[in-house]
Amino acid sequence: MEDKQYYLYGIHPVMDALQSGRQFTKILVKKGLEPGRLQELSALAADHGVPIQQVPVQKLDAVVRGAHQGVIGYLAQIDYVPFEEMVESALSRKAAPIFVVLDGVSDIRNLGAIARSAECAGVDGIVIPAKGGAAINADAVKASAGALLRIPVARVANLRTALYYFRDSEFQIVAASEKAEDMMYDVNLRRASAIVMGSEGSGISEQVLSLCTVGAKIPMTGETGSLNVSVAAAVILYEAVRQRIQKQ
Repeated sequence: MEDKQYYLYGIHPVMDALQSGRQFTKILVKKGLEPGRLQELSALAADHGVPIQQVPVQKLDAVVRGAHQGVIGYLAQIDYVPFEEMVESALSRKAAPIFVVLDGVSDIRNLGAIARSAECAGVDGIVIPAKGGAAINADAVKASAGALLRIPVARVANLRTALYYFRDSEFQIVAASEKAEDMMYDVNLRRASAIVMGSEGSGISEQVLSLCTVGAKIPMTGETGSLNVSVAAAVILYEAVRQRIQKQ
């Protein structure tokens, strides 16, 4: 079986990827796929020089049982963006970029949901560790509704090195944590910012936390002690959006 890391499934994620310029080696569609959908996908694939093969549904089920919507596209590769290039590119476009740094977020559905919120909020990129975090694969792309194909993602060997680079580039490093002293409303998110989200279980690691320059706490009045990391990311990113819109 072909490596799960190198395919996407579902008609919309595959079409989004084609439109975003991703390179496919082939696209498999089930025999009997609805003519309208097949025609639209076939035209888009032909525009990008990607062959389409019609196959029995059993062949698709052997790869992704039931969730493929009759379409699986095999990617030539999934590219990460070089970290420093991503940061410098953002700084060349705007005075105060915003990035999301994921410290140990290992659930691919959370990665996808965070990417979806980040892309909607205009975030300039996501930083993930090479080890100890979720990698971009078909399930993550699907959970992101295709956002992972539209937002730059850098995969770094050492998050601390990346945070030092942010600090040297005059970014504030914001630890999103329920243990922070300051409410997120009191943190100036109009500045160039790298917002750090911690792992689902233990939060931000001590090593990473030691490099954060400010903490931001989401107010909660219920008895549950914390939010899911993808929900927390959406909340704090849209506080940044609110602050930046108000400034305008």
